[in-house]
Amino acid sequence: MEQSALRNIAPPRHAHRFFAYVAMVVGAGGVLLAVHLPGGFPHSLPAAFWVLAGCAVVADTKPFVQVGRDDVLLTFPSVCFTFAILLEFGFAPAVLVQLAAVAITAGWLRHTVWRAAFNAAQYFVSFAVADLIVRRSHHVGWIVVAAVAWFVANNLLVSTAVWLRFGKGWRARFVRAVRLDALATGALLLSAPGLVAAAGVDVLLIPLALVTLYAVRRMTALSAQRALEARQDPLTGLANRKGLERAVADRLQEHAERAANQEAARRLALLLLDLDGFKQVNDSLGHRVGDRLLVEVSRRLKERADAEVGRLGGDEFAIVVPHLRDVADARVHAEKIMDVLREPVLLDGLPIDVGGSVGVAVYPEHGTDFEELMQHADVAMYDAKGRGDNLAVYAPEADHNSPERLSLLADLRKGLESPDDHGIALYYQPQVELATGEVVGLEALLRWQHPERGLVDPEELIKVAEHSSVMRLLTFRIIDDVIDQLAAWGEAAGRVRVAVNVSVRDLHTGEIADRIAAKLRQTGIEPERLELEITESALMADPRRVLATLARLERLGIAIALDDFGTGYSSMLHLRRLPLKEVKIDRSFVLGVATDPDDAAIVRSMIDLARALGLRIVAEGVEDERTWRMLVEAGCDLAQGWYFARPMPPERLLDWLTRHRRSTVAHSN
Repeated sequence: MEQSALRNIAPPRHAHRFFAYVAMVVGAGGVLLAVHLPGGFPHSLPAAFWVLAGCAVVADTKPFVQVGRDDVLLTFPSVCFTFAILLEFGFAPAVLVQLAAVAITAGWLRHTVWRAAFNAAQYFVSFAVADLIVRRSHHVGWIVVAAVAWFVANNLLVSTAVWLRFGKGWRARFVRAVRLDALATGALLLSAPGLVAAAGVDVLLIPLALVTLYAVRRMTALSAQRALEARQDPLTGLANRKGLERAVADRLQEHAERAANQEAARRLALLLLDLDGFKQVNDSLGHRVGDRLLVEVSRRLKERADAEVGRLGGDEFAIVVPHLRDVADARVHAEKIMDVLREPVLLDGLPIDVGGSVGVAVYPEHGTDFEELMQHADVAMYDAKGRGDNLAVYAPEADHNSPERLSLLADLRKGLESPDDHGIALYYQPQVELATGEVVGLEALLRWQHPERGLVDPEELIKVAEHSSVMRLLTFRIIDDVIDQLAAWGEAAGRVRVAVNVSVRDLHTGEIADRIAAKLRQTGIEPERLELEITESALMADPRRVLATLARLERLGIAIALDDFGTGYSSMLHLRRLPLKEVKIDRSFVLGVATDPDDAAIVRSMIDLARALGLRIVAEGVEDERTWRMLVEAGCDLAQGWYFARPMPPERLLDWLTRHRRSTVAHSN
């Protein structure tokens, strides 16, 4: 048995210890051979010996390859013949035949001299241990004990050598080697008594064992191939998720050993790459062209990444980059990866531009194992996409799945599912008609007083909920509360309408339309008293499904407003396609109207555009009189902001409305 790690040509981690151990084992093997050879080799040997010896040499020309979870083992089938020679003819003939098999195998596999010497010596020591037991009795029980002793001694010697060469824990290496090699080597050793018995009947029965070994070799080769395929992407030949997980585990073990030996700690980065526009290539040119594109991207990554590259599926790739200095160094490597995609891929004479987004997670800052690093690299990658960038390093504030946020999400779900209050409430901010000063609308704004964390920032709350099923519960809770509040106010609040923000998840199905329709019927509130605010990103996510839901809401009589107007990707297209009644100019433009000529020009253009399309215009973030007057001059319809009123709970709103109406009447007189 031999672990394939010994075939690695990299220098040992502790060369002096490793080669001292090799020299010690080789010396022990030489001593054993020198002690037992004189007088231990019979003057004449029967034909059975020569047939067994010939089979041993032939059998080792192709060793068995066994692939485990973390190791690849070579098992040399000559042991079944040499162990039979030990049982029948003694130690010296057995080790000499084994020495011949090792020499021929070393030439066949191009082993170094020290490697061949160590392989031979480990067999000498293992046979010596087994011989001590066999001498006591040739009873089948003692033969089994001798076989077990040979197996344990051999694995101890090889596992210790691999541990000294590459580290990663002696006990773990020994246990893995025993588990992987027990069946194959155990079967070879225990077949030896059968060969001895066959030789007693007819020496020509011995070569029949080669047929059995051939069948076993074919089965182990097939098993090894399947094991390798389980770690390999069939299309590109890159490592798949399992292969990458193993690569990361190996690197992290190396990092831990360096730290234990007080060596300089280095960083490891996991880069997650997602191609842009790959679906369009598949849809327009076909899947065969898409596959060729993936193969070409894989080739470029392997050539230029200088790291372990894997394909996770679809158009997602991962790169494991070891031996980095810091996070900045990881970013530099990620930028090199992006350079791979700058040149178009030429397929059948057609240049195809390939872009992508890369998320970077660095060990140990962003995770201590494969799963955590992969999760955080995924967060960073989607953060890059969301910002329209091609590269992002993981940042906790961009992570919607951090432990703190998951805990907050669980508390929010509990609060929404409970009939008790749990601090979830709505505040209302008035929308004032600029021409008359009359309050014609309100915007419902979520507030949550967490029992332990205090008031949760509304933006943080939405970030936590919008990527989970809790968003549905939250939206339904807000809609129910708004409609119930309108019913509770009755005529005291006048004919004001209330605007509610909805997310992209809310528009993916028609369930929100069903919920609103049922609630309006239950309370008798007119549909025009409710307005839904959406953002352009909601339409970008899935236009067909979103437009279908919006069409249903429009048929119900629910007004649709486009929120954050001016900050989206294709505003003109959306203004034409969406069933809109209103647009809301984002506060980032309104705040600068009185001080920034560019912002003032942009706001006037937005107002003119919306007015030309017959849409109502609302300006958000009005905080001073000068801004208010400029909006009036520009022809804006409505405004909201601290200049008029801050958001307030429903019980205070009626008093404020009463005072505001009196003030408006007084000014008009």
